Amino acid sequence: MTDPVMIPYEAYREYPAEEMLSRCTSFYEEMKRRRTVRDFSSRAVDTEVIRQCLRTAGTSVSGANMQPWKFVVVQDDRIKTEIRVAAEQEERLFYAEKAPKEWLDALAPLGTDPSKPFLETAPFLIAIFQERFGVLPDGTKVKHYYATESVGIATGLLIAALHHAGLASLTHTPSPMGFLNRILGRPRTERPFLLLVVGYPAENARVPDIGKKALEQIATFV
Repeated sequence: MTDPVMIPYEAYREYPAEEMLSRCTSFYEEMKRRRTVRDFSSRAVDTEVIRQCLRTAGTSVSGANMQPWKFVVVQDDRIKTEIRVAAEQEERLFYAEKAPKEWLDALAPLGTDPSKPFLETAPFLIAIFQERFGVLPDGTKVKHYYATESVGIATGLLIAALHHAGLASLTHTPSPMGFLNRILGRPRTERPFLLLVVGYPAENARVPDIGKKALEQIATFV
C-alpha cells in the first residue's frame, strides 16, 4: 500500500457569517429559477462555455477519487438524429408496453410523450457514462467504489454550472440506453448514465406548473 501524499489546504476561503448567509441565499435564489426545459432553441452555444461547465463537473467528489465519469459532447446533427431515432424507439415501447399505470400517472403532469424533438433541436447533447471499472497502464482492472453515486453528484454539479452560465437543460433517460454505446462508440466498460440536453430555451418555451417541497418537508434538524 502506498503512503498518501498530503498537501496544505490553501485553497479554502472562509467568509464572515453575514456573507456566508448572503452567498448561500443568493445561490438558492439563482437555482430556484432553474427549470427542466423541453422546448429548446437551435441557437448556437459557445463550445467553451460547455467546456468550462464540464470542468466544474470534473471537480466533483468520488469514491476513492476514482472519478468514474465520461462525458461525450454531441454537436453533429447526423449523430443527434441517430440518437433521437433510437431514443424514440425505446420511448414508444416504454409508453405503450413497459411503463406501469402508476408511472404514467406520475408523468402525466409533466406532459411528456414518446416524441423527443429536443434531441435534434438543442445545440448540444451530453451523454454521461459511468465507468464500470478503471484500467491501469499495465492493464490491471481497478474497482470503482460508489460509482453510481459519484457520477450522480458530478451530473448535479454540471446541471448547476450550466444553469449558472445561463443555459437550460433536460435530463433524458430512455430505458435501456445501450444504443448510446453503439452510436457514440463507447466501450462496454462504460454504462450510459444519463443524456443531458443543453441549450437556450425556445422563445415560446413553456414548463409545467409544478413546485418544490418546502424545507420542512425535506429536512429534519435534530
